[in-house]
Amino acid sequence: MTTSTNFKPGRLDRDSALYVAGHRGLVGSAIWRNLEAQGFTGLIGKTSAELDLKDRAAVYEFFATSKPRYVVLAAAKVGGILANNTYPVDFLSENLQIQVNVLDAAREHGVERLLFLGSSCIYPKFAAQPITEDSLLTGHLEQTNDAYAIAKIAGIMQVQAVRRQYGLAWISAMPTNLYGPGDNFSKDGSHVLPALIRRYDEAAKSGAPSVTNWGTGSPRREFLHVDDMAAACLHLLEHFDGDDQVNVGTGVDVTIRELASVVAGAVGFEGDIQWDESKPDGTPRKLLDVSKLARAGWSASIGLEEGVRETVDWYRNNVDSIRG
Repeated sequence: MTTSTNFKPGRLDRDSALYVAGHRGLVGSAIWRNLEAQGFTGLIGKTSAELDLKDRAAVYEFFATSKPRYVVLAAAKVGGILANNTYPVDFLSENLQIQVNVLDAAREHGVERLLFLGSSCIYPKFAAQPITEDSLLTGHLEQTNDAYAIAKIAGIMQVQAVRRQYGLAWISAMPTNLYGPGDNFSKDGSHVLPALIRRYDEAAKSGAPSVTNWGTGSPRREFLHVDDMAAACLHLLEHFDGDDQVNVGTGVDVTIRELASVVAGAVGFEGDIQWDESKPDGTPRKLLDVSKLARAGWSASIGLEEGVRETVDWYRNNVDSIRG
């Protein structure tokens, strides 16, 4: 595609109203922290109790009164393999409602600059590795999270449609697996890395002789610290404009076995690591091609071992109050 706006990327006005949808979540809270640190004074955030993004009339009223100049759409219903596989209707319906309501209201009120955040699960299960942006819609999705993926693909398409039809400088970014402070550590709803942190920390504290993980441990995954993601979001808003989504990751992956060893070391677990091969592995490999992001002038700075240690410390300091 060719760029369909006349927008010239540049520094965002630190005093203009900027709405972060989902500012209490893993990604949104990190984006909020980063924007505050970068001097933004017009940040707007609403909890789900204050504004139900599935309520179309309420969303339109919010945009009419708050009049944000910029929007980051980080709000979403998210979860791990088990949650996605068990509740596909919820993941499809709720995410579509959130996206359509926010994007329609933002377009109605002429939001100048919008960043839609998706997920690397939008790409085909057996996409060539590393995954380039143009592999979208070239193959079958991973069945365990296809409902969520379809919702996010719809968001990308809506952003592209707004650019074509209305000429607004909206963009989309697709992060790899994210982790860090504020993550979901619940037993049934968490992603692989926070699930491993909780499991190994509890095993270390109880003196358990072994820990059993799902699957074979052979799938390869890429992990990006959420603070790096937040920095990438602002960089893209100020330095990139284009129709196609931008992959955001490190460009480096590890096996789940290797990840488990990193987590075990970070929490001090010295027992045996076992694998329940009757449980699903999910996609065999998912490594993003981040060359477009690199051409835009950004790369990750937080290494996996450093990031995991920091996340373990945060988990232990907040274990009584975190989700899960």
